[in-house]
Amino acid sequence: MHKSTSIRSEKGRPLNNERLEFLGDAILDAIVGDIVYKHFEGRREGFLTNTRSKIVQRETLNKLAVEIGLDKLVKYSTRSSSHNSYMYGNAFEAFIGAIYLDQGYERCKRFMEEKIFKNYIDLDKMSRKEVNFKSKLIEWSQKSKVEVSFELIEQFLDEDYNPMFHTEIRIEGISAGKGTGYSKKESQQNAAQAALKKIKNDAAFKEQIEATKAQNHQQENTEEAEEIMEDGIVLLKNEKLLPLNETKKLNIFGWESINPAARRIF
Repeated sequence: MHKSTSIRSEKGRPLNNERLEFLGDAILDAIVGDIVYKHFEGRREGFLTNTRSKIVQRETLNKLAVEIGLDKLVKYSTRSSSHNSYMYGNAFEAFIGAIYLDQGYERCKRFMEEKIFKNYIDLDKMSRKEVNFKSKLIEWSQKSKVEVSFELIEQFLDEDYNPMFHTEIRIEGISAGKGTGYSKKESQQNAAQAALKKIKNDAAFKEQIEATKAQNHQQENTEEAEEIMEDGIVLLKNEKLLPLNETKKLNIFGWESINPAARRIF
């Protein structure tokens, strides 16, 4: 029962799955961690953590809930129907929490192994699946030495009055992708996925990024040079730039012979 139903007990307490969701979330983490640890023998902690995260994330749990028919049993208000990507995943957690309370950890683990993993989850394929598009985009930007920004361009309500977010990703100031979601994080992930797809498939777009990057960096270098000129520097014959307060050190190393005419004071 989703909290949007606003149903209460005779004592006035809300009747929903929130407490079971809390419990199921913890039990799922333990069970999936157990299964992943034993399946990928010898793999490092970071790999195991990422693989577990891909399985217990809301998108995966939502899909599992639909595949086992759990979505047909969830009661919710019509206004919250557009949040199914979260609602059914939460319901799956509550379901696991209920099994744990009724049958215990081992029975719950057997259910996950025999009914869920065996029929719906390919662990090896799941471990290779790219999920965090935002992190992948940031990693690419650092490797390519380009600037990436995530800009919230719009926040609005859908037809059921649920808040929605619209994010645009800009690479070196160029629009690279847009995404919409029921949270900022979801909209950023969707925008990052669109941007990565464009980078991969659009050669002209990548050339535009490189050209803009070069232009932006040239402009930055020009602005830095202008700032240095305002502070004042000495230009030697070998074109080495030194601050004025460093010129006294030249005499220490026998550079008195430098012709003053070779100096240019800015």
